Amino acid sequence: MNIDINNEIKSIIENNKLNDLKEFLSKRKCLNSTNLYLMYIFHLIQSSGIILSAYAAGTNSQNLIWVGISLNMLATLISIYEKQNSNILKKLLNDIKLIKDGTYIDEEELIDNIEKKTNDTSLLQNKVHYQTY
Repeated sequence: MNIDINNEIKSIIENNKLNDLKEFLSKRKCLNSTNLYLMYIFHLIQSSGIILSAYAAGTNSQNLIWVGISLNMLATLISIYEKQNSNILKKLLNDIKLIKDGTYIDEEELIDNIEKKTNDTSLLQNKVHYQTY
């Protein structure tokens, strides 16, 4: 009976790893294609902002200068999103390597947050329980 339980636990863990691997590969594919588009959009908007700002400075048009500056600010925000996606891609690749090596441990932040909230709630319930006596 103990062997059956151990086999069932091992099967559940292996299925979880396989599901995580599929999810990680899917997320990487999506993030890679998104980053490709973000990179093109970033360069297009940044180049437009620089050209517009240079033209506005040459023609002494203050309104166009602000439009050029705004375009450069937008390009910077797009660059930030692209870098965040790159960081996520690195973490996913690391998790995929760990799954491949057999050393993967599921430590998602979401689970940690749920456990923390559950512990905080149980502490609150214990506090209320003690105050009622």
